[in-house]
Amino acid sequence: MTENKQTIQNYIDGFIASDHHKILSCLTDDVTWDIPGMFSISGKEAFDKEIENDNFEGSPTIQIIRMVEENDIVIAEGAVQGKMKNGGLLDALFCDVFHMRGGKIKHLTSYLMNK
Repeated sequence: MTENKQTIQNYIDGFIASDHHKILSCLTDDVTWDIPGMFSISGKEAFDKEIENDNFEGSPTIQIIRMVEENDIVIAEGAVQGKMKNGGLLDALFCDVFHMRGGKIKHLTSYLMNK
C-alpha cells in the first residue's frame, strides 16, 4: 500500500474509532473539506468539530470498496452507516476525493448518496 493510501486507511480507521488524534494526524494544518450542498470547512479546528457531528451518536460503520491513486490524488469509494440522534439512520454510499501533500490530506471533497 502506498503512503497516501495508508494515510487514507488510517483516516478511515480513525473515524470508525472516533479517534480525533488519529484523524487529525492525517491532515495538513490548512486542510479543507467540502461536501457539496452541505458544507465547506477550512482548518484542523473546524475539521475536528465535524468528526463527531452533533446530528449523530456513536461511531459510524465504514466499508471501503476500493481506493484508486494517481499522483497525489486518492479516490476512496465505500459505504457508511450511522445512527442519528433523532432516531434516523444514515445509510449512504460515498466517493471521497483526497488531494494529498507530503503524505497528508490537504483537501477532501466528499460525495454522498443515500442508499
